[in-house]
Amino acid sequence: MYNLLVTAEEDAWEKGSYRFFRNRFLEYTVDEIAERFRVLDDDNIDILKSYPCLFAYEGTKSKFKIGKITSIERHSGILKIEYEFDENIDSINFSDIEEYKKELDIRDWEMNRTHWAIKEADLYSVLAKILPQEQKKIISESTNNLPKIKNIEESVSSVNEFINKVVNLKDDTPIYEIFYRGHSDKLKYKLEPSLFRKDPKGNYLYLEKEDVMYRELIVSNSSDFSSDSYTLDRLVRMQHYSLPTRLLDISSNPLIALYFACKANENNDGEVIFFKIKKDEIKYYDSDTVSCLSNLAKLAQSEKKKIDMGLNKESFNQQSSITQLVHFIRDEKPFFKEEIEPNDLQKIICVKSKKSNERITSQSGAFLLFGLDAILSENGTEDIQIDRITIKKEYKQKILIELDLLNINESSVFPYIENSAKYVAQKYKFKDIQNKGE
Repeated sequence: MYNLLVTAEEDAWEKGSYRFFRNRFLEYTVDEIAERFRVLDDDNIDILKSYPCLFAYEGTKSKFKIGKITSIERHSGILKIEYEFDENIDSINFSDIEEYKKELDIRDWEMNRTHWAIKEADLYSVLAKILPQEQKKIISESTNNLPKIKNIEESVSSVNEFINKVVNLKDDTPIYEIFYRGHSDKLKYKLEPSLFRKDPKGNYLYLEKEDVMYRELIVSNSSDFSSDSYTLDRLVRMQHYSLPTRLLDISSNPLIALYFACKANENNDGEVIFFKIKKDEIKYYDSDTVSCLSNLAKLAQSEKKKIDMGLNKESFNQQSSITQLVHFIRDEKPFFKEEIEPNDLQKIICVKSKKSNERITSQSGAFLLFGLDAILSENGTEDIQIDRITIKKEYKQKILIELDLLNINESSVFPYIENSAKYVAQKYKFKDIQNKGE
């Protein structure tokens, strides 16, 4: 095991300390390792400090330095590290380790992004192949004796246990509201909207054509959208009909999330994610910030890529792409001030939409709306605190039966006649009790 730390900041590794945004931690890390380090407690910090490190700058001309982390401080949305290099080992050129990229789990394009990855690879064994003879004895020790990863996991085996966990995790302070989301496969599904999904090679499946998909669905089904006042309303309806959007469904009802965590992938563990969000950060369907983020759906990807987020507010709003975005916003809000806060455009916000269909009503639905290039760390952010409960695969069916007793089932969660008919048929299907177990 080793830490790979990459930055684009010039001379960053000459200062003895560095700050990573929390959402860059565990990028390019295999799911099993990322899962174990989601909870960055004191034990896991000690483990990370025990692993050797490769410190690098972005780009394939980077020089790697070998060292270790001496301190990790957890701040809101930030991880501050202090470190030291092994002065007995020379810097290593990327070209020296390029043929060992697979062995070190350094992936294509990984050196082009600032991030902190934890790699399940033996760094020392690779260094032994490329370092001068006099330096090899310095790294002769094996990583096999490094501390084991602490696997922190909250799990439940019944609805009753789950409710008790929900009550215990509930924050009694009046400033927060808690939302929930269920994943039927805890390792497969990530906290990202369907629009941002990628293929195995890392290519976006839908993002490049977001504006085209938005318009095409309205063109072909215009009557369905006739009652919608805002772009958010249309995105919610599109999400309902399974078009990829920048919305991520969440629920105010924990039992709904538990149902989704159990209803599929019976051979895999599921999970329920808890989102704790300050009430004054939650937006409604008619919010100006919501309009800014929603209308990104109408902006061509080529225009989105032109947006320079590093400009001051005045220069930022003079960009042609932003002028076009403001035009879209004013279509639904004629009195919108022709000015956008640059930071707002990259936010992830919780929004309560109109309950415009039965599914949103039955599932107590709300949404996380993702801004420009927004990434929600699996560990949460400064504004969105995250907890998790694992649902073991062997208990899924039992929990579904218990949920049915509470009227949480396919008929109530998906309130359409075809789903109700399917549920009723399955419930009253003949079962040969006499032959059961034979």
